[in-house]
Amino acid sequence: MNHHIIRLLIITLTLFTSLNLSAKDAILTTGFNHVGLTVTDLKASTSFFVDTLGWELKGKDTSYPASFVSDGAMLITLWQATKPDEAVSFDRKNNVGLHHLAISVKNIESLNILYERFKTVPGVVIEFAPELFYKGPAQHMMIREPSGNRLEFKSIN
Repeated sequence: MNHHIIRLLIITLTLFTSLNLSAKDAILTTGFNHVGLTVTDLKASTSFFVDTLGWELKGKDTSYPASFVSDGAMLITLWQATKPDEAVSFDRKNNVGLHHLAISVKNIESLNILYERFKTVPGVVIEFAPELFYKGPAQHMMIREPSGNRLEFKSIN
């Protein structure tokens, strides 16, 4: 075998050994698969995502019950609360868990269109209208969908 090839193999093996790469050092996850949100009104929350945001209803599970909605990039499972009248409203400063779900929008124009649309949807609470995100240029707004889940909509341009 050529001495240059042998030297190259030795150097390569030395590098891999010195890096001490192992399975525990490797990132084994590939991103979010889906987000599950408990809702007090499955019909209203499903309608919000499908009719207001234009997402696709991917399926339903009437035994749970649940709806599965997607914008093509993200999947959200909406789970009906067993006892919606006894559901505890979310308090972002005291509850442990999901503070809010941030959803990207194409541009500032889309953000403003959504803002106007949200004003007409029963049960939607607008926490604040589109505004600069910190010093900009990104803009965002925060709402609560009909079941009270906190959603942020954010554009970077």
